[in-house]
Order: sequence, then C-alpha cells, then structure tokens
Amino acid sequence: MTSRRDSFRARPPIGRRGRRRPIAAAATAAALLPTLFSASACGGPADASASGSELTVMTWAPAGTGSADRPGMTALASAIGQDVNIKGGLNGHRLRVITCNEHNSVDGARACAQQAVDAKAVAVIGSYSQWGEAFMPVLERAGIPLIGGYGLSQPEFASPLSYPVDGGMPALIAGSGRQLVDAGCKAVALVRPDTPAGDNLIGYLGTALRPAGLKLLDVKAPEQSSDYTQVARKAIGKDEPGNCITSALTAEPTGNLLDSYRRLNPKNTRIASVIGSVQQSVVDSTGGDSGPLNGAYVTSWYPPESAKIWDGLRSVVRADTTGGSTIDVADPGVQTTWVAYEVFRTVAQKLSEAGKPVTPKSITGLLDAGEGIDTGITPPLNWGTTSMLPSTASPRLVNTWVTYQVVRNGRMTLQQPGFVDVRWVLAGGRPPA
Repeated sequence: MTSRRDSFRARPPIGRRGRRRPIAAAATAAALLPTLFSASACGGPADASASGSELTVMTWAPAGTGSADRPGMTALASAIGQDVNIKGGLNGHRLRVITCNEHNSVDGARACAQQAVDAKAVAVIGSYSQWGEAFMPVLERAGIPLIGGYGLSQPEFASPLSYPVDGGMPALIAGSGRQLVDAGCKAVALVRPDTPAGDNLIGYLGTALRPAGLKLLDVKAPEQSSDYTQVARKAIGKDEPGNCITSALTAEPTGNLLDSYRRLNPKNTRIASVIGSVQQSVVDSTGGDSGPLNGAYVTSWYPPESAKIWDGLRSVVRADTTGGSTIDVADPGVQTTWVAYEVFRTVAQKLSEAGKPVTPKSITGLLDAGEGIDTGITPPLNWGTTSMLPSTASPRLVNTWVTYQVVRNGRMTLQQPGFVDVRWVLAGGRPPA
C-alpha cells in the first residue's frame, strides 16, 4: 500500500574549507551557512556596514497578527546567520539575511517580495504566507527563486521559480488518510477550514480513503472560534467503533476544537491530525498524556523533533545571540526554514565547486537541472522535469513523502521508521500493488 525509507540518515557537514568530517547530526546547516545580518519587520538590515563579497537572501513570516504568526521562522533565519558568521561565511561570502513581517495580508506579502527585489536577493528562503498569488509574480518578474516556502498556496506548487521542500497540506492530508486506513478506521470526518483552500483538502483525503472503502464526512469549521462544540459534535456523530476524526485547522483553532472534543468525551472515536494543526506545544497545552491527544495519530513532513537529525537546529537555537527570540524547534515552520537553508547551503557549495557565482540564475539553473539535493532530513529533493508531479495544479510538489507519528506518554514519537510515499494519492491514482 505504501513505500517507505527505513531510516533517517545522518549526513556530514562541509567545513568552511570544503573538508568533510564525520558528525552524528544530519542537519548542521548553521555550521555551513554564511554570516547573517538580520532585520526586523520590513526595514533594512541591522548591520549595513559589512564590506566584502555578500550574498543577500530574505525570509518572511507574519507577526503580530494572531494565530497565523510564525515569528520563529524569521528568528531562526537570523540565528542561523549569526552562528555562521562566527564560522567564517559560505565559500568566502558573507550572507546578508533580511527578514520581513508579511502581516498575513496581500499587501504585506507583496511588500516583502518587493523588498527582496529591491535588496537584490539571490533567493527567498523558508518563509510563510498564504498569499502566493500576491508575492510569487513579484519574485517571478525579478527571477528570484523561492526555496522552501511553507506550502500554503497553490503558486508555491506551480511556479517554475518555486522549489518547495515539503508536500504542503495536500501531502499531509493524503498521508493522514492512509495512516487512518492502516489504523483500521471505518469512517473519517475531516474538520477543516471553511475556505477555498479547505475545499481542496477533501478531494485528497477522499482519494486516500477510497481504495479501502471508508466513509468520509466533510466538517467545515470557522477559521477562528472559541467554541467548536457543534463542529466536534458533528464530527463525532454516533461515536461508533471505527469512527475517526482528523483535523486540518491551524494550531490555535485545533486547541479550541480539542477543548470541545474533551468536553463531549466520546468513547469510541479516535482523533488524528496533521503537523501544524498539532505539534508538541499543542500536545502540552491540552494536557499531555492526560489530554485528548494521547494516542492520537499525526502525519508530518519530517521526523519528530526528538530525532538526531535536528541536533544542528537545536545547537543553533541554544547558541542564538539575536535577541532572545523564542524559537520552537518542534514548530514545522521552523523546521521547514531549517531544511530550506540546508538546501541553499548545498546549492551554494555545488556552485562554488563548479566555479560559478551564486546568483538567482545560477541557483535556478542548478535546481532545474535535475540533480538531487540531499540534506539528510528528507528524501533527496529533485525539481527536474522527470520528478514533477503529474498534476496541472501542483507540478512542483516533488516531496511526496511523509512520516507517521503517534502521541505516546505526552510526546510525539514515530509510529514506524522512515518515510511513506503518498505520490499516488496526490496524482489521483491507485495504491501500488
């Protein structure tokens, strides 16, 4: 039914002079990335006095907006740069990282993209915005690639200048469906936002469930509410054995949904979710091993935060000297930003070895050539033509792998080793024999 990679591989970092040395952690991008000068909001760089050869990149995310906020992503970008600054830069270059608050708005997203253009950024790395229709055309006109956007909008999976490092919500929902099939569910209720983006999710889940003949209930929910009692009651239904619920809301609404779910106290219904809706902080805030998420299934893009491949990320966060910003290493936005910077580091290293400058054109040329980029965190990423998803809506969705996790003793842990490929679901096909 599924194919998987049986382990999460560690990969040695490349030192400042290109020498390889063994290390236990796979993701040590910070030791490899360049010096970084961070900026808050949409202002200029904090240290504009640096001289010498520089590479400018940008990371953006909303802040001060409520449940959409992802300040850890921009804080991590700054922390990575500070850490690498100490270690001598990237292949003789200093990396100037500017950050931008996109305010969770069309105008904010467009302004951040324009700032990247004005700053002559070679790439936008990581970043979180649902307004791809606003920011992607700005980047396209300037030829600036987006590496590792969070994957909230369709242009991130369609634009020829977008290089996503995860499968976005489509892969998560497809994976959640297959995880619940394997768990023996008979019927699944999807609690999802009452938005156009939410409308798309029901199709992916339906494709995942259809070969097993599972019933599917579409439960639309408001994006923001302090009381999801009616939503939870509809999802639970008759509370029969084999009844399962999966949530595709953001973290704060999911927490409120779980409060309502706990008050209703179903006896037979099993809860599941996807990363971003549920992460370790949500498990903690809803009661840990005594809360409604104990035993819950979770589908993620990556291994859990406890995996050794995140040792490099943890090291950079511990050493952060950028002002004490809170960076949750279990947050999928933070993890995606880390992976995106690892991809950029690998690309810059390959270009340096080939004697080529790091420019928007050389970056896209290398990524489009079909050479796999292996960060050791995900299966190798390849944006060549032969790796494109056979989908007119999301051909750039090349990472179709997910992990299955389960909450045990209040902690998110692997349910099984390795990755599960849900490409057949996303392509609208049937499971492999």
